[in-house]
Amino acid sequence: MDKFRKNDSVKVISGSYQGQTGRVLKIISKNNRVLVEGINKVKKHMKPSQDNPQGGIVEKDMSIHASNLMLLDKSKPVKVGFKVLDSGKKVRVNKKNGNTIK
Repeated sequence: MDKFRKNDSVKVISGSYQGQTGRVLKIISKNNRVLVEGINKVKKHMKPSQDNPQGGIVEKDMSIHASNLMLLDKSKPVKVGFKVLDSGKKVRVNKKNGNTIK
């Protein structure tokens, strides 16, 4: 899953969080899922433990499937393609205009 990288800005294109944007925190390539900051928050009931002696309800970000996200390039959602440079390096490119994406 090369389309997204950590700290990329992404936009949710479908689901209950449609239209919202966030920053990629973690990529789970085994399940093709992405953890995005501020998106897909759930409340989890935690038992008291040594780490959390109080216990209680904790709000947590859950992952979202990568097919529901689009990469933001200069604050616009873009389709991502790939190109191999002469040096042999594989880079991400904007499919509309062919510019490389950092």
